[in-house]
Amino acid sequence: MHHFSRLKRQNPAPSSAIAAFIVSLVVSLPHTSSAAPEANVPTPQQAAESANIYQSIVRIEAATQTPNFSEPWKAGGFSGGTGTGFLIGPNLFLTNAHVVSNAQRLLITIHGSPQKHPAKILHIAHDCDLALLQVDDFSYFEGLKHLAIGDVPKLESQVRVIGYPVGGNRISVTRGVVSRIDFSTYSHSLLDQHLSVQIDAAINPGNSGGPVLQDGKVVGVAFQGLRSADNTGYMIPPPVINRFLTDIKDGTYDKYVDIGMNEFPMFNPAMRKKFGLAPNAPGVLVARIIPESPCDGVLEINDIITAINGNTVDAAGKILIDGEKISMNEIVERKFSGDSIELSLIRGGQAMDKTCTLKPFPHAKIHTVQYETKPRYTTFAGLVFQPLSRNLYAAQKFQNTRVRKLYANYVRDALFKEREDLVILTRILNDPVNTYIGDFTGSVIESINGEKISSLQQAHELLHPEETPDFFVIRCEGNQRPIVIPGDKAATASARTEARYGISAPYYLEK
Repeated sequence: MHHFSRLKRQNPAPSSAIAAFIVSLVVSLPHTSSAAPEANVPTPQQAAESANIYQSIVRIEAATQTPNFSEPWKAGGFSGGTGTGFLIGPNLFLTNAHVVSNAQRLLITIHGSPQKHPAKILHIAHDCDLALLQVDDFSYFEGLKHLAIGDVPKLESQVRVIGYPVGGNRISVTRGVVSRIDFSTYSHSLLDQHLSVQIDAAINPGNSGGPVLQDGKVVGVAFQGLRSADNTGYMIPPPVINRFLTDIKDGTYDKYVDIGMNEFPMFNPAMRKKFGLAPNAPGVLVARIIPESPCDGVLEINDIITAINGNTVDAAGKILIDGEKISMNEIVERKFSGDSIELSLIRGGQAMDKTCTLKPFPHAKIHTVQYETKPRYTTFAGLVFQPLSRNLYAAQKFQNTRVRKLYANYVRDALFKEREDLVILTRILNDPVNTYIGDFTGSVIESINGEKISSLQQAHELLHPEETPDFFVIRCEGNQRPIVIPGDKAATASARTEARYGISAPYYLEK
């Protein structure tokens, strides 16, 4: 397994004018550049142009507050870090989402200037690790060059990475060669996979959000490195950048869409023979369909997809775009909610065509790292209940195998149909009322007073009813013994634990 690291250095809707400029930034989906590698020794003219470009590449300082999922009633820890951004239009600075996530304050500094300019987030896309910033006063930046978005660079072509990495406060420039163009996981969300470009430039923490240039145009945004290899960095390429800018031109970011199926390569000769495929015939197997996803009811398991939007799909699930073999999912990547794709397939030996209308798939959110999100929870007689999420999973490091299985299969088994939340008993704050139940910590709540639990909101209402029952009986999955709390002692136990542990707000339920 490869471990990616983000490169951040630790330490409202747009106006019509801005929206119009964003529209002008977005061109048709880029073709692969045929530009020759940049010269190693810059001419005097190139040096002057570089100096002009440097002024448009800014240093970003972020003061952040990270939510506390272990003790959700607390405000969370404060920290900070630095990254890089660059000017792409009037008061529009592009950077990485992870540079500014959970930010309480943002400051931007121009190359060579000591003055810090307050900024704010205009749009942020955690699923593709991009953000657009705006300074409070743009007058200091008037006249600076707006960096244009270019095309996907060719393999073996040379690029420049510019930013403010560790080791100093001044701008840094490194050169590298494009070594791979492929789909990879974006480490910011730890779930989303998009097109990325691997380069052999030395990219270090602090480079995040900086431009990767070729022939004076932006061909990528530096965003993560590979821990297990030296001088290996990754950049977000123009198709992803342009999609982000297209998505926000109406004033909101609507996120990526999904097709909702998993494919399996058709390399095995026996498999090909079973499904009636000739040795060199195209096609990839539909191995799984996510319930309620866009392709649910359109595709069937064991369908063979032979083409997507007219692009032939090979046995590895790859298509040819702009001279490069990349995942067939790149077609879906460039679409928006409500767009359709055409699928050519073989089902039971019969060729047919199907149309799939794309949309986001919100149920996968449970597996995505969340930012700018206050933890949801409710407390009762010293018991703390929280909905399962990736943030909570990372904070609690659950050992309960049932919790792990439910988390892993939440989407695959369509558990979301019956359970909006998987409610977990995350902590037991010591009190005479809740003694001898410590082994229940980290368990999934199955029912409260006989009612199956489907959401945190429901659990909260059952634990705080208008009429108090004689006993609150809480059952956890995988444990035959229930938790029993006397109804007449619950309120006083809640008051004691809230005072003892400094819980000013006993619950937070907003999504």
